Amino acid sequence: MPVLAPVELLTPRLKLRWMTQADVDAHFALFSDPQVTRYLGRPAWTERAQAVEAIDKVLAHYASGEAMRLGVELRATGSLIGDAGLWRIDDANRRCDVGYSLARAHWGRGYAPEALEALLAYGFDTLGLNRIEADIDPHNTGSQRVLERLGFRKEGSMPERWIVDGVSADTAFYGLLRSYWEPRKQPAL
Repeated sequence: MPVLAPVELLTPRLKLRWMTQADVDAHFALFSDPQVTRYLGRPAWTERAQAVEAIDKVLAHYASGEAMRLGVELRATGSLIGDAGLWRIDDANRRCDVGYSLARAHWGRGYAPEALEALLAYGFDTLGLNRIEADIDPHNTGSQRVLERLGFRKEGSMPERWIVDGVSADTAFYGLLRSYWEPRKQPAL
């Protein structure tokens, strides 16, 4: 596992940063919204204790090097509006999974691709990854557009991979290779 150190990634409008227990209430607000969790493979949270437990896991993952979930906050206000992370970091194979969530009030403003672009650059440039994968519900057209905008390619699907609240859900797999990402960094001629 890589050694993960606290990091702060800045974009024009956002700051991605290490999460702390001070984020519990904002994290609970995010994941207690059924619209936010609709495609996450788990039901919305109903108790603040779930957010406390989730942040404890985030902190443990930082220490183990297996994952990094960063809080996404608005630079203008310091408000936490979501999270974005790399997990199942496989140092030997230089790959990981990516995930992200934003509070519903901030959908459709370009924050997801802005945050992910910074996170992906960190994964490829700092962590030395070669491949980053995403597993999304194929009905989540918003995430599909975000991933494709960032260069991810659809690589396959699995019907009825998840059971969420007793209902089967499919998976669409997306992958982004360093070789797809590198040309995006080249200056336009």
